[in-house]
Amino acid sequence: MLNDSDAIRILVSTHDLERAGKIRGLCENLGYQVELVTPEEDISSSKHFELLVITGAAHSKSALYLLKQANSIFGSPCLAISDTTKSHDDYQEVFPEDSNLEDVVGVSRAIIERRRLQLTAGIVGETDAMKQVLERVVAVAPVNSTVLVTGESGTGKELVARGIHHLSSRRHNSFIAVNVAALTDTLLESELFGHQKGAFTGAIDSRRGIFELADKGTVFLDEIGEMPIATQTKLLRVLEQQEFNRVGGEKAIQVDIRIVTATNRDLKQLVALGQFRKDLYYRLNVLRIELPPLRERREDIPLLVDSFVEESSKRHHRSFEGISSEAMEILKDYHWPGNVRELNNLIESMVVLAPGRKVTPADIPEEVRTGENAAAVVPIDMISSGVLQKSEDKGIRPELEFVFRTLVELRMDVDDLRGEFRAYKDREDVVGGPIPVAVDSDTYDLEEGEIELGISPSEGNDEASWGSDAEVKLMAKPNVMYSSGVTLEELERKAIAAALLEFNGNRRKAAQSLAIGERTLYRKIKSYGL
Repeated sequence: MLNDSDAIRILVSTHDLERAGKIRGLCENLGYQVELVTPEEDISSSKHFELLVITGAAHSKSALYLLKQANSIFGSPCLAISDTTKSHDDYQEVFPEDSNLEDVVGVSRAIIERRRLQLTAGIVGETDAMKQVLERVVAVAPVNSTVLVTGESGTGKELVARGIHHLSSRRHNSFIAVNVAALTDTLLESELFGHQKGAFTGAIDSRRGIFELADKGTVFLDEIGEMPIATQTKLLRVLEQQEFNRVGGEKAIQVDIRIVTATNRDLKQLVALGQFRKDLYYRLNVLRIELPPLRERREDIPLLVDSFVEESSKRHHRSFEGISSEAMEILKDYHWPGNVRELNNLIESMVVLAPGRKVTPADIPEEVRTGENAAAVVPIDMISSGVLQKSEDKGIRPELEFVFRTLVELRMDVDDLRGEFRAYKDREDVVGGPIPVAVDSDTYDLEEGEIELGISPSEGNDEASWGSDAEVKLMAKPNVMYSSGVTLEELERKAIAAALLEFNGNRRKAAQSLAIGERTLYRKIKSYGL
């Protein structure tokens, strides 16, 4: 049931008066306000409504008249019950005359909730992939279970979390978003749980944390995969018992909150590596929503562009002449490694720097026109290159993909790299043991000015299991030489890459070997794009 403040209006035509009455009763039971309209009625001066239902003769002149008014004046979706199987593009759905009216009302509700979600949360998309996401959000919003939102960076995970909150019974209470990766371990616990006076240096007063501030509301924890193990244990208690202790506090604090989390990492893989608690993973993964990358829903790009243009024009008080069809095709063809966020930033820059005419291909940044950085963000086809072998139904392990992405980001020529791999694969004296890859006096010779990285997974490493399960085997062990003249920043970047390779992507061990904190390492990984 909806509250009075959330009352939604539906118009139902009286083409079939008996059917209209039954639909009105079913809709009113759901909390909707229903108004019956006659077939010839002028509804142009009506109050805004969320849906029009045509109860019969869907293709008659009178029905199409109502449909035209609903679409052109109000932009409201319409569905119909028809005596013919003939379809009509302007109807969201057409039901046969013998349809169960409860099914009709059920679809009506789904359309209304999906539209409401798009308007309140700003989620834009009409592709099948996005419709599935919206339907999933509508389905999970009313319950209190935890939700895990997954997807690449920039796909809109926080918007989905806000949508879940707006469609839930908690919508009149707080929604608080926290980026876990942006906070140090100590600060993260203080932010989430609060602290008592004197709990640590600088704690001059007691302070409520986010879980207390969001009581009766929703907390969104972004980048949950970066949460330290110690904090994961405390979060598990919040999820299971809805209680916690402030940092330095002895009294248990009870709260009523819903937690939505998000990540762009493979939590199962983190569990296998011992970096994420298995019990917490199962507790978070009760309900899951996976967001598609923008490159998999290119048909939504024009809609997103229109939405971002309108938003940026209002915010910056700029008029915008539009985008030519040729320029739009370039935007649709681009691979968008930064997904929707990257598109939004580009459109905002276009609006601010609008040339006073329609945007043409020449106005689009070169990297978007040419897709120059595609190799750095699109997974390498390692199978077709002949470098790797895999079993029939197993995917490429993330650690191996990480190795190859790192090499690409170090500006190695991919074709030369493949050639080196093939050459080493053909050699009979390939060494099978691990090769140390730390950058030290043995690998960096100041006189010669060269860096040599030995790239080889440890075959006996149980923690990462690069190839122990025969999913993927590295068939070559190249020593990659880099020319002299590197800057200190480049040297640090390569040292971090080497440490990550040595420990199979385990950041904690890599940080220990480099004698820096794990958070510092994480920031440097993001800074260097590793």
